Amino acid sequence: MNLISTIAAITIMLSIVLAVASFWLPQVTPDHEKLSPYECGFDPLGSARLPFSLRFFLVAILFLLFDLEIALLLPLPWGDQLASPLLTFLWATAVLTLLTLGLVYEWTQGGLEWAE
Repeated sequence: MNLISTIAAITIMLSIVLAVASFWLPQVTPDHEKLSPYECGFDPLGSARLPFSLRFFLVAILFLLFDLEIALLLPLPWGDQLASPLLTFLWATAVLTLLTLGLVYEWTQGGLEWAE
């Protein structure tokens, strides 16, 4: 029981010390950015209907697509323990080929260019 009470006392004292230090240490110098309700970099007083480039959405979709590719190919090293590892590797090669052809098509069509 002595060990448990010692650990509890240390935990309580450490929590109190950290809570008191968190009230004393911060700088109390608010500026315009800290007083703003939005911290995203946009002016909150301007129009909310600003045009947004669809290229950001295209890059996000491509990121999700290739992130999904990684998630699908992650268990591939364990594919050699299956009954037909050659079939597993052929399917993985087909997926990689399809995604590579899609990337090449996007690249040749200019879908990955930021500025026109």
